[in-house]
Amino acid sequence: MVVWQAGQSVQIWASGASPGAGDDDGAGLATQEAKPKLKRPPLYKVLLLNDDYTPMEFVVYVLERFFGMGREKATQIMLTVHTRGSAVCGVYPRDVAETKSEQVNQCAQENNHPLLSQVEMAD
Repeated sequence: MVVWQAGQSVQIWASGASPGAGDDDGAGLATQEAKPKLKRPPLYKVLLLNDDYTPMEFVVYVLERFFGMGREKATQIMLTVHTRGSAVCGVYPRDVAETKSEQVNQCAQENNHPLLSQVEMAD
């Protein structure tokens, strides 16, 4: 017989034994903890938005520094931002995406550039 107890543990009674029957020493009782089901957190995209004033080299620098891209990949993303108006820099859990976006915006502001990033829920 299987009995669910508080705390999500499963108690399995040996054949012939039942809860409350016999002695209280726990003989024939096996306890197995139920494993919690984990699900992945929702993901969010960090986007860079194009403007007509931020130097391309600064955008490459931001992509290398905050998104860990190599020079070639950062240059490709920068050109996508320049030609299409925006580009995804990375996909992360919400807290990480918001932190990266804030870091980019703060760095741009400190360097007197109008570069902006924003966070959107990933599809």
